[in-house]
Amino acid sequence: MKMNKLRADVQALLFLFPFLLVYFLFTIWPMIKGVEMSFYKWTLIKKMDYVGTGNYERMFQDNEFWASIWHSTIFVLITTPLMLVLAIVLALIANRNSRLQRFYRSVFFVPSILSVAVASFLGLFVFQPYTGLVNSLLHWIKLLPEGAEIFWLSETHLAWIAISLLTLWWTVGFNFILYLSAMQDIPDEVYEAARLDGASDSQVFWRITLPLLSPITKTITMLQIIASFKVFMQIYVMTGGGPLDQTRPVIQLIWQTGFRKNDLGYASAMSYMLFVILLVLSGLQYWINNRKEAN
Repeated sequence: MKMNKLRADVQALLFLFPFLLVYFLFTIWPMIKGVEMSFYKWTLIKKMDYVGTGNYERMFQDNEFWASIWHSTIFVLITTPLMLVLAIVLALIANRNSRLQRFYRSVFFVPSILSVAVASFLGLFVFQPYTGLVNSLLHWIKLLPEGAEIFWLSETHLAWIAISLLTLWWTVGFNFILYLSAMQDIPDEVYEAARLDGASDSQVFWRITLPLLSPITKTITMLQIIASFKVFMQIYVMTGGGPLDQTRPVIQLIWQTGFRKNDLGYASAMSYMLFVILLVLSGLQYWINNRKEAN
């Protein structure tokens, strides 16, 4: 029996070896080199002087770095709650028995198949002044006086609104599918029993649907926080991090430091600080969720 088990384990390892090799070469090894890089003055051409913790000490004193962390946090605080609410609402609409059920599901999910570049350039077109879709629509319904324009991407608070709306439209489809799948897993008998007890639609939602969606909500929240902290392309395309770097996220700062300022060592240090922040947030959320379940 032991020999058979050993033979099965060896065969399994042989099948896994190609994947493990690729995973090590393209994931684990770059992470190891990134840690090494963060302790050096490292350019695009070669490794230079060993600086020890110098890059990390510089980072803690860098106002630009902490400002970019705050900008990413603003984006997380705006988009994460809205994403959860919007995804649930869309899932409720698409889960109802209706002739338009398939239409709803297609329309809600289709934007998420677009690449980030395509979605970002669409956002740039929609929110630009004079010829943009949003301003044109506001003129058409007379909410914006003739000759007046809203410069969505040139004012900080408006830029955050535009970026957040574009991101919600583009990414909500994935979370919508997760919620829809979770709703379809809820047994119909639960709803039928609630109806027999005289529960209203709002009571069914707040007392049955929402609590039963709690596990997937926790998962989506964690995934959304991580994804939002890694925001880059839509901001880069729509505002370039402006006005005056007031919407520049930490990923954009890391990219600029590494590839424009030719300082890969410092960029690596910032990358691993972001990794630690996300690790702490994920661990904190995991601890909070486990504590609630224990109570």
